[in-house]
Order: sequence, then structure tokens, then C-alpha cells
Amino acid sequence: MAAAGGRPGVLQFVHGGSGTRRTRQPGCRPGDRGGALRASHADRDQVAEVLRVAAGDGRLSPDELDERLERALTAQTYAELATLIADLPASGTAVSPAAASKELIRLHASSGHAERRGRWVVPKRMDLKVSSGHITLDFTEAVITQPALHIDAEVHSGHITLITRPGIVVDADDVTVRSGHVDVRAPRGSDVPVLLRIDIAGACSSGHITARPPRRTFWQWLRRAPHRCDSGVRKLC
Repeated sequence: MAAAGGRPGVLQFVHGGSGTRRTRQPGCRPGDRGGALRASHADRDQVAEVLRVAAGDGRLSPDELDERLERALTAQTYAELATLIADLPASGTAVSPAAASKELIRLHASSGHAERRGRWVVPKRMDLKVSSGHITLDFTEAVITQPALHIDAEVHSGHITLITRPGIVVDADDVTVRSGHVDVRAPRGSDVPVLLRIDIAGACSSGHITARPPRRTFWQWLRRAPHRCDSGVRKLC
């Protein structure tokens, strides 16, 4: 799909079977009028997808991805968008097998602890079951390659904890609570563009489902010291 309707001198972002690639029609060079043309929502979305794929390939760090996505979603012209992907492969690549997001991840914890931390790749769906156990999903350094994650959760006398960062929105309205507790606390930085929407559905019986930002350590709290939050900005959390 061409972002600019095929007009001469306009940066284009093309989706194909091997991924997303960008092309430039003849006569479109830095400084040309084509780069000053106004970008559409579709153009911004296509560049955002290129950036997510690059992060999945390991070409961008989580902080770089967050920063570029924010700029992509507020870009006004093709030139601004082109700058964001200028150092990425022109042909584009699909997410590598090692980093590709799975369709489904199942985590079942019975009197134990299962977790995902560090640079893990967020899948499209997760099936979480807890019986007297604990599951922790830490999204602060996770690689986000798609805009949504659906979680089916069943909690019986256990805990599910989601550690979020600015740009992640959690909706747990579809969870049925029986003698349990569901607590969703949004991270600071509500002005950050939404990077990932997490929808949780299921049942919570005599257990807890919590979504929260990362906590400061005891010494950070004692000294009221700022630490690096998920958005890449130093602040008190």
C-alpha cells in the first residue's frame, strides 16, 4: 500500500509478503518539496510497524523504540517520518525467528512461580493459570511487536502481576472476581502514545491480579532518589 497515493517525489512505505519496506519515487531527495508533504494516520501507523519490527530484530532498544514511536505518532510530514527509519535496512525484514512474537504463550503455576523478565517478546495471546502460585510479567524491557495482547487468566488462591511502563494500557473489566481482588494502576506518563493495549479476561477466585508500574528499591525510597522509569525519563515513581 502506498502512503502517498503514488505521487512523484513522495516517500512510500510498502507492505509485502517479506515484511514492510520503504521506497522513494524518483526526484524525492532530502530538501525536496515531497518531504514536506503532510503525513496521514496510515503513514504514521506504517512507520510505527517498521519500528516495531526493527525492535523485534534487535536493531532498536526498548528506549529507542519508545522514543521513535512517540515521534512517529506525532510526525506531521514525510520528512519527519523518513528520519525515523533512515538508519534501518531499506528493504525491511520480517521479525527474525529468534525474536518473532508467538501467537500464544501458556504459563501455568501451581504452588510455584513463573515469570517473564528482561527482553522477552510479547506474544499476541497469553493463557495464564495460577493455583496457589505466582506469575509475573515484567513489560519494562519487553519487545513489543504488535499493538495488542489478550490475556486469558484463571486465578485460584494465587497472584498474577503485570509490571507496566508508560505507553501500556491495561483493561481488566472482563475479569470475574469471586473473593479476590483486581487492581490496575496506570504508570506515570499518561501523555506517552499508547504502545500496547492489554486486555485481561477470565476469573479471579481468592487471589489477586495486579497491574502496576515498577517500584523503587528501599534505598531509592529512603533517599527519595529518582530511578530510570520505563519511558526512559528519570523521575520519582
